[in-house]
Amino acid sequence: MAKMATREAYGKALAELIQKDPKVVVLDADLSKSTKSYDAKAVVPERHFNVGIAESNMMGIAAGLAAVGNTVYASTFAMFATGRAYEIVRNSIGYTHLNVKICATHAGLTLGEDGASHQSVEDLALMRGIPGMTVIQPVDDVETFKVINAIAEMNGPVYVRLGRFAVDTVNTPDYDFKIGKGVVLRDGGDITVFATGILVQQALIAADKLKEEGIHLNVINFHTIKPLDEELVIQYAKKSKFVIAAEEHSKFGGLSSAVAEVLALNCPTKMDIVAINDTFGESGTPQALIEKYGLTANDIIAKVKKHL
Repeated sequence: MAKMATREAYGKALAELIQKDPKVVVLDADLSKSTKSYDAKAVVPERHFNVGIAESNMMGIAAGLAAVGNTVYASTFAMFATGRAYEIVRNSIGYTHLNVKICATHAGLTLGEDGASHQSVEDLALMRGIPGMTVIQPVDDVETFKVINAIAEMNGPVYVRLGRFAVDTVNTPDYDFKIGKGVVLRDGGDITVFATGILVQQALIAADKLKEEGIHLNVINFHTIKPLDEELVIQYAKKSKFVIAAEEHSKFGGLSSAVAEVLALNCPTKMDIVAINDTFGESGTPQALIEKYGLTANDIIAKVKKHL
């Protein structure tokens, strides 16, 4: 199975997009070789701008460029895009509903050795809270290509969460991506895992392992965390003994919270969570970190068996 980091796919998709869409402008905050926005610079350098280590300023520039009709892709690490630049994102991009696509890389624990200061485990919560902000986390390279092109066709602010860690490809090239629509990857069981990002791959591994024991999981990829596919959440909650939400993010404010909100209001259902507890990360390899913080297929399996 092929492996590619979603940040790598982002760079390749952006390089293609900037060549075919003259409205696309790319900004980066001195990290273009890490975020891979450098790929766009390599082909259309006149529409790629490095603003330096000035993330808040970058978001202000992005708002200005969008206000005069451009489709702006602004990239830096997730910690800086959502943390350091939050006020500008909220007031200059969210409040004005401008056409800025914040494509933030190195999200979550799997950033790895850079440690807690750079590992954004609360970015989804911050971006979900901004009115009108679409929030997307692609699962693999195929989906990332689809996302980068799809958001160019919509008007308004978008936060795209991308990773440093190479992940297995889940989708086929002909996969039909739609913003706001969850994707059923495994079906036929009476236990459902709602997952996003790298936890989708872990949920699929868990499903394969449990199948050998006669336990069948439904696995759903929620690439769009906001707007969440509420209809699909309710549909699978109604036919499940219990559900599990799984994400590489704090258990507060991300997919887990979004699912819980839908269930509480529409279809109260037994639910458990595989996510980061109320803690910061630390330095380590991506694999060691997801094991230590309970984000593996085995952790999903343990949650399933806990409720059987």
